[in-house]
Amino acid sequence: MSESPFDDPIEPTSFDLIVIGTGLPESVIAAAASTAGKTVLQLDPNTSYGTHFASHSLDDLTSFLNSHATSTTSTTSDTDYTTLNLNPRSLYSHIETANYAPEILAQHSRRFLIDLGGPRVLFCADKAIELILKSGVGSYLNFKAVDGNFIWDETSGGLCNVPDSRAAIFKDKSLSLKEKNQLMRFFKLVQQHLAASDGEDGESSKISEEDLESPFVDFLRTRLPPKMKSIILYSIAMVDYDQDNSEGCKSILKTRDGISRLALYQKSVGRFPDANGAFLYPMYGHGELSQAFCRRAAVKGCLQVLRRPVIALLMDKDSGHYKGVRLVSGQNLFSHQLVLDPTFTVPLPPASSRPDLPRESLKDDKRKVARGICITTSSLKPDISNFLLVYPPRSLFSEQDTSIRAVQIRGGTDGGGLAVCPSSMFVLYVSALCDDAEQGKRLLHAAMNALLTLPVSGNIESGCTVQSVDAELKPSLLWSMLYIQEITMGQYEHLISTPMPDGNLNYDDLLDETVLLFQKMYPDEAFFPEAPSSPENLEEDIEGLSLED
Repeated sequence: MSESPFDDPIEPTSFDLIVIGTGLPESVIAAAASTAGKTVLQLDPNTSYGTHFASHSLDDLTSFLNSHATSTTSTTSDTDYTTLNLNPRSLYSHIETANYAPEILAQHSRRFLIDLGGPRVLFCADKAIELILKSGVGSYLNFKAVDGNFIWDETSGGLCNVPDSRAAIFKDKSLSLKEKNQLMRFFKLVQQHLAASDGEDGESSKISEEDLESPFVDFLRTRLPPKMKSIILYSIAMVDYDQDNSEGCKSILKTRDGISRLALYQKSVGRFPDANGAFLYPMYGHGELSQAFCRRAAVKGCLQVLRRPVIALLMDKDSGHYKGVRLVSGQNLFSHQLVLDPTFTVPLPPASSRPDLPRESLKDDKRKVARGICITTSSLKPDISNFLLVYPPRSLFSEQDTSIRAVQIRGGTDGGGLAVCPSSMFVLYVSALCDDAEQGKRLLHAAMNALLTLPVSGNIESGCTVQSVDAELKPSLLWSMLYIQEITMGQYEHLISTPMPDGNLNYDDLLDETVLLFQKMYPDEAFFPEAPSSPENLEEDIEGLSLED
């Protein structure tokens, strides 16, 4: 046992809930349980908060990915309990790093805060924002608006604005008058349906049940030209797979769900005075979200300890029920409930102790997420700092059956900078769902090659660009990392395991799973009870979110 102060015994030793991990789902559960009056211990073997939802420096990012790219097995024995060894599993693979400016980056290596699960944005009216307001963690966070939303135009090979509001439609010079009228009529139809569904308009304004149950792509096809249909599907409704390929598509979006996604987008546009668009991004990266909920949990009495690896679960020898955990130091800690981060699997115990325990504490999604991170010398759009870009299916090559999403974030704090890298640089996140590493890497490389230019050796200067064959200026690439991430989903059978970051832009699905896990543990407790408020306090609630110019 190390004599390090980090090996000092934890007191007390019994809790209502032990949470292993400080990622976003674990931290939300810890904060919700602490708010409900439960005694909570939150442990993390890492040296910083966030786990798979953290924002890292370049060196720490590489170390974290490599440490979770191999599986190892711990062993232990006990005379009082049946011990189930926690086996770390491989969650990242095919890690590929390229550094074209080692001297420049070495000077600033600690000034980067790179999101592990990017690209991510928050819709101004999504479940994450509502939870931040409801839970009170907004006081720990600062946001800036994402300035633009673009879609890749395969015809011109460039970025086109997404006309996502009445004002944007009128200003868009790339749209013909006919296209503007078609788009305006479509948005009016959606608004009338939503108003009728809320009882604010007559039933005749509702979209028919037959249409609502039909594929959204068919509903759009009869009302909009192909270009507008693609914008609605992939840059507003954020659909993953090629909806025109009905036979091969892995997930067809129904009109009902498509309208719901449009409603979220429309509610998000202009919700906050300092954010004209639909999206927000946290200052200092998305890792701040996990830390904010950790702080909320601590305020409510949660005990949090970093650098404390858990090596085994303690099970009652007679009943096979969970009793507690064992630290690498040998200390045993006990709780009524346990939440595991998705790093771990639990082997099947001996048949004599508990034959009905699952072999693993995770349910797997067969898909994977290919993620890419690029550090560049200049913006992809000279006049815009932070923006979202979507490549619709088939827009880069014929076998591309899924959307590819990218988010560019500016460094520094001036001019829209989000303090995620030095002010002279930009971070570009790219991701796509995939079935295997070969497919995922092909998707990432296609997106990067369309946007960036690899620098000529010895010709790298901060802020430089290289002129491409088509005479467009593309930013030079200083550094990149590509990797494949496994997707796991939360489980609540015998041992609760939280989900990995999914392939979505926002956290809505992940938070739905997190709420479900909490409610399975504590069905009689409110998930962050609503604070008493009156309509006149609504503006104060919204102002609980700090937006910077």
